Amino acid sequence: MTDTVQDAEFSASVDRAVEVLAGRRVAVLTGAGVSTDSGIPDYRGKGAPTRTPMTAQQFLSSPEARRRYWVGSHLGWKVFAAAEPNGGHRALAALEAAGVANGVVTQNVDGLHVRAGSGRVVELHGTLRRVGCLHCGQVFDRRDLAERVEADNPWITLPENVELGPDGDVTPASAEGFVVPVCSVCGGTLKPDVVFFGEYIPVERFREAEQLVHTSEALVVAGSSLVVNSGIRLVERARRKRLPVVIVNRGETRADQRASVKIDGSTTEVLQAFADRLPGLL
Repeated sequence: MTDTVQDAEFSASVDRAVEVLAGRRVAVLTGAGVSTDSGIPDYRGKGAPTRTPMTAQQFLSSPEARRRYWVGSHLGWKVFAAAEPNGGHRALAALEAAGVANGVVTQNVDGLHVRAGSGRVVELHGTLRRVGCLHCGQVFDRRDLAERVEADNPWITLPENVELGPDGDVTPASAEGFVVPVCSVCGGTLKPDVVFFGEYIPVERFREAEQLVHTSEALVVAGSSLVVNSGIRLVERARRKRLPVVIVNRGETRADQRASVKIDGSTTEVLQAFADRLPGLL
């Protein structure tokens, strides 16, 4: 297929999506594919390595597991925190500012939608920006905690060619001798404000996501294969309301058959194209 044909097909698919979304208030659901152009890898995209993230049970039951987690999480945070919002994040912020997007529900924990300027963001799986104490409830800024970790572990350095995980961690070569951070208020166990594998999304947070979809007139899914149940449940809410659903993702998703329009391509490119066609969406 020639580049000219591909460009024509891309433009036609974007035009179909704009036609479907025109004049509607749009809820947006994003997954890891939105952040790949910011240097954060996808869980399930083409070429993504098989990963076995730590479960909540492992983290809570084993001091050694927590030590391994905190080494990898700290190393990953240094790379993760340096990531910048890409054109897709900025396009969604522009669509919200123009009154097209009603807000963003994201499965990502990178905080890039907030940094790009989106005002209403429901972070389904939490955020790495905060760390909380499981005993007294004190909340800490991750940047402040990172300074404490480095002060207690001055030997820790970021390895070359580090392989960052989509949840902001790195598999460490060794955790031996690492001093695990504890709550500076009560000495309790600290945990990043993210939903670990094996945990449930807080009920209030999912209700907020449902409300965003409920008060919208269309749903755009960007960069998610919808393998995680939280995403497919929101698509089902939209289907029950008979809302048009536009899916933008490289590869198949669990909801392709329910989509009014499916665009197989770069989320950055497509979302920027939506922003460029803003007059047609209003």
